[in-house]
Amino acid sequence: MVNWLSIVYLLISIPFGLVATWVLDSVGLRCAVILSAWLNMMGSIIRMFSVLKFLSLGTQSYWYLFIGQCLCALAQPLIIFSPTKLAALWFPDHQRATANMIASMSNPLGILIANVLSPALVPEEKHIPLMLGVYAVPAVTACALATVGIHEKVPPTPPSASATNSTSKPFLTGLKMLLRNKPYIILAVCFGGGIGMFTCFSALLEQILCEKGYSNKFAGLNGALFTVCGLLGAFLLGLYVDRTRKFIESTKICFCLSALASIMFAVTSRFRHQDVMLAVTSSLFGFFGFAIYPTAMELAVECSYPVGEGTSTGLIFVASQIEGVILMILLQALTVRISEDPASTCALDQGGTLDWTTPVLVLAGLCSAMSCFYVIFFHTDYKRLRAETNNGDFVKAEDTATADVPEA
Repeated sequence: MVNWLSIVYLLISIPFGLVATWVLDSVGLRCAVILSAWLNMMGSIIRMFSVLKFLSLGTQSYWYLFIGQCLCALAQPLIIFSPTKLAALWFPDHQRATANMIASMSNPLGILIANVLSPALVPEEKHIPLMLGVYAVPAVTACALATVGIHEKVPPTPPSASATNSTSKPFLTGLKMLLRNKPYIILAVCFGGGIGMFTCFSALLEQILCEKGYSNKFAGLNGALFTVCGLLGAFLLGLYVDRTRKFIESTKICFCLSALASIMFAVTSRFRHQDVMLAVTSSLFGFFGFAIYPTAMELAVECSYPVGEGTSTGLIFVASQIEGVILMILLQALTVRISEDPASTCALDQGGTLDWTTPVLVLAGLCSAMSCFYVIFFHTDYKRLRAETNNGDFVKAEDTATADVPEA
């Protein structure tokens, strides 16, 4: 019952992700953000009501909690698909990667804060209503800010040539163009698989490490290092790409380095008393892996232009959710139950002691295979940047011609 509260995010985001891409590209950024904020607020409030004793919901309390979780899951694609659209419409070309990075990384930053804050808010079971009440506050605040503070879906003055001359294709036309775009398909499969691997790593980290005697607290520390170093890597790479425009080179190098880090983790995690090495490998995996996220989203827009930003990034996210579900099921199926180990810190309610050697090696192998495939086969032009350059040259030529015409 508890696991379903997490799985529902993956399952809902697959079909509703397509709806979210249509909302972003057809209705607009303002509507998408406001709708997401309202869904998240309503879901948070319903979750809070589900555990309040004075309402006496009884056996129905779980279903109220589940409905609230579903509403929050509906909000997720709308806001996660928005950064590339926001960067394209509101920022000039030399700031887009940084803007995308800040908006994209706000989600894992929020998850990190929640993971740190939740144990402090809930020392005992009776404090769960307090935690849900505290988390409803930022949801209500964000809803109020979005509803009152966002007045326009585009700025009065377009910041770039592509924003000035918007040529985004209709939703269905854009989908057909993407499915015929070979570089985009390669990016979607490889990068979507990468997101799925990071999801599995975060979700299964505690179970992987407990078998070798590492505590839950240490697993939580590794998860925090994974996220914090990832935020730092994304920030630095975003600044670099904005200055150099080397989207392809940056993503290929980071993908290869994250594959090496995954191999290091797979080997190190099979030995006991390797606290320092595990912390280092988790940090490196996050630093290079997370860094790819915002840059790859910008690259998706570049290789699929003039398809709308919401559609091009949304389809990758949907692919990542599908691959994540497949990976999660596969990795758990590859575990082997072993005899009880006195050094193990795995709790009995987590299924006892499982050997995760094969799953972590498979995860490292898949990461390495995808990085090699991406490096060898992914090649594309920067279509949006080229279109902006051509539009800029055309405008300059028109201005020059106008200036040369003698006055009557």
